[in-house]
Amino acid sequence: MTVEVQKTETNNVVEIHLSGKLTKEDYSHFVPEMEALIQEWGKIRVLMVMKDFHGWSLAATWEDLKFDFKHYADIERIAMVGDKKWQKGMATVCKPFTKAKIRYFGEDEMSGAHEWIEEDAPTRTMA
Repeated sequence: MTVEVQKTETNNVVEIHLSGKLTKEDYSHFVPEMEALIQEWGKIRVLMVMKDFHGWSLAATWEDLKFDFKHYADIERIAMVGDKKWQKGMATVCKPFTKAKIRYFGEDEMSGAHEWIEEDAPTRTMA
């Protein structure tokens, strides 16, 4: 599994690239980084890019649910970008676990996903 987290310095948008199958160990690497960003910004927005993504192991699903419950109101928007029909369905399945607005974009709609996730995002100027 590969999880790559990219953050911006000027707004609260986090881009996460997922491939393979998520494991419990993956969560131990990227959850602290996500929680640090939530601490810094208060609320974040997530652009989740799923390329050759095959879902979660059972233990990873549990870690994901724990994160979702703990941070139910800390994520404003989630843009999911993928290429599989089941990934599009995830946008609906995830809604009860977050207050975030969620939208799915096909992999050919990456620019639209960026526009939507960054729309009216809080910014700060660099000193």
